[in-house]
Amino acid sequence: MSPDASGKLLRGFLALAFWIAVWKLSAVLVGQELLVPAPGTVFLRLWQLMRTAVFWQTAGASLGRVFLGFLGGVFLGTLLAALTAAFRVCDVLLSPAVRVVRATPVASFIVLLLLWMNSTRGYVPAVMSGLMVMPILWGNVRKGIASRDGELLEVAQTYGMGKFKTLRLVYLPAAQPHFVSGCITSLGLAWKAGVAAEVLCQPKLAVGTQVYYSKIYLEPASLFAWTIVVILLSYLVESLLVRLLRQGLGEGAAA
Repeated sequence: MSPDASGKLLRGFLALAFWIAVWKLSAVLVGQELLVPAPGTVFLRLWQLMRTAVFWQTAGASLGRVFLGFLGGVFLGTLLAALTAAFRVCDVLLSPAVRVVRATPVASFIVLLLLWMNSTRGYVPAVMSGLMVMPILWGNVRKGIASRDGELLEVAQTYGMGKFKTLRLVYLPAAQPHFVSGCITSLGLAWKAGVAAEVLCQPKLAVGTQVYYSKIYLEPASLFAWTIVVILLSYLVESLLVRLLRQGLGEGAAA
């Protein structure tokens, strides 16, 4: 391990230890497990949950819903960005709708989706995640398309390059960094929106459902434990996505 990596790991460990100490101190000062459970109690509860098959099924189901919605939002946002950038009529008709989606509160969308999709409420978290991702990808990719190199585009037109070759050599390199940034930014929002939707629609196997039950049955240790699960899953998936995107960029540059 390189010195820089070791230093980064040490700093991360010290920061984590500091905030756990703050958490422990807060629990001692409050003195009520019902309000602020101690770190030891929460980690013990998390370990108990992890030893059950239902825990992994629940985490996997939530992961699948959010990731499915994320992929759908990425695809739809990128498609809408290309259409609104290429065709004036699409820009006039579709851009206001995307901006409405971006401005509408998450809770309002969740309630509407529950009304519209009551018989298939298990899909609501996935749809909600996609709706949070789509406007971000739309804005980022459209901005990337607009930032294309004008001189390079003129060269492509001068040499009579076809549409697909111009797209590959001019537009895609311009949009790629914005696309990657949009994916990384929107993934965290997808998790928050997906779990929030699970809390309200309560699918059978869902982290959000467990969070809701923890609140109903007054189990703060379980509530904290499931919250830690959400944070860890979000961090792991985001780290994996960043690594995959960086590898893709490196291979693309090498090619």
